[in-house]
Amino acid sequence: MGLNRLDFAIIAVYLAGITLFGLRFRKRQRSLRDYFLADRNIPWWAISLSIVAAETSTLTIISIPGLAYQGNLTFLQVVFGYVVGRVIISFVLLPHYFRGDLYTAYELIERRFGPRLRSVTAGLFLITRTAAEGVRVYAVSIVVAIALGTGQIASIAIITALTLIYTFEGGLAAVIWTDVVQTVIYVGGTLVGLVTIVHLVPGGWPAIHDVAGNAGKLQLFDFALSLTRPYTFWAGLIGGAFLTTASHGTDQLIVQRLLAARNQKQSTTALLSSGVAILFQFALFLMVGVMLFAFYRAPIENFGKADRIYPTFIISQMPHGISGLLIAAILAAAMSNLSAALNSLSSSSIMDFYVRIKPKADERERIRLSRAVTFIWAVVMFGIAVLSLQKVGHVIETGLQIASVAYGALLGAFLLGVLTRRANEAGAMIGMLCGFGLELYLWRWSPVAWTWWVAIGTVATFMVGYTVSLLQTRLKS
Repeated sequence: MGLNRLDFAIIAVYLAGITLFGLRFRKRQRSLRDYFLADRNIPWWAISLSIVAAETSTLTIISIPGLAYQGNLTFLQVVFGYVVGRVIISFVLLPHYFRGDLYTAYELIERRFGPRLRSVTAGLFLITRTAAEGVRVYAVSIVVAIALGTGQIASIAIITALTLIYTFEGGLAAVIWTDVVQTVIYVGGTLVGLVTIVHLVPGGWPAIHDVAGNAGKLQLFDFALSLTRPYTFWAGLIGGAFLTTASHGTDQLIVQRLLAARNQKQSTTALLSSGVAILFQFALFLMVGVMLFAFYRAPIENFGKADRIYPTFIISQMPHGISGLLIAAILAAAMSNLSAALNSLSSSSIMDFYVRIKPKADERERIRLSRAVTFIWAVVMFGIAVLSLQKVGHVIETGLQIASVAYGALLGAFLLGVLTRRANEAGAMIGMLCGFGLELYLWRWSPVAWTWWVAIGTVATFMVGYTVSLLQTRLKS
């Protein structure tokens, strides 16, 4: 069927509208507190929706349906772990973040261990977050290229440039409030898509349920005890909890939003409510994949990759107008995730490195440099996305794998800081090195499923770091 003028008009209106909306916040940035923390004056519900948008990328919208099409609903077990992880953060890490005037997660590390470990943790965040986001930006090209017929490189450039405009000018306030709009758009668009699929399948939901049930697509739980299967109950609950405790408790991408809340209570409410929303959202995207299986009943090879199934359906089967809305919804998720990454990378670069080197620089100079660094990170991620064109398989798993490689080392260091008094900087650094090395081994040379990597890396970092710290203390005494 393809897109027509109405679809293109909807996409164009969305892209122009969200960019202009984000630019409304450009005159409110008078200090780094304004630019990076929105003056700590964002209501909890907006932060909650922004957290959901920040962890929802094009990867989620196009790849999660592909996972369900290819497999079943067992990925949702990982999301159960996501909810548990949020509860852990609320009790273990958030109280520490609200003791003092922090801008980044890694200031907490300096306060506990010293400046060298802060530089290590912040640097690790910058490297891995850039790599993971580059893969996510690449995922945008899959959709845009199918929808608009543009080349993949041109598609990446268009989305990167438009997102950069309002992130560059408006800072975190623009990011959060555009996230709120974009979350409503992509969730609403997906709900419209789901209802449309039901009407397109002969026999409606009863027929979908029969086909999916007979094919095993409705299986939710897998209680197998295995370290090599990623979507079992134990891998999901334990691994998902460790992954989210790391991603939402030590990654500046999310911590920055939590710090923008008016107080700790609102930050906790935002974090926990986002868990409920993310559970609903992943269930929604997985169900879309199950319903697409009932519609096509065709092997993955017919589409090239599982990630292409949902975009192909939108373009070829959806009524005009709805197709444009759904493409706009996917672009909304992409832009919200990219803007979050750009602002968090910029905040960590400036606060964890530049401000420490030049503590006497005035606010205007700092804001100018913050915007320049935002632009530089956009260029870097564009380059990584282009390099990913020929080297990335299943994009949702690739993105999560890259992020997971560093998370264990980061979370282990943070837990050493907040749960122990005897751990010292040298011990924590050695522990991080061992944990990171172990996770690299798991990634490149081990059959262990990615859902276990963060848990294993965290335990290794914590145990080695604590042991080395105790040995150093005894040798000195």
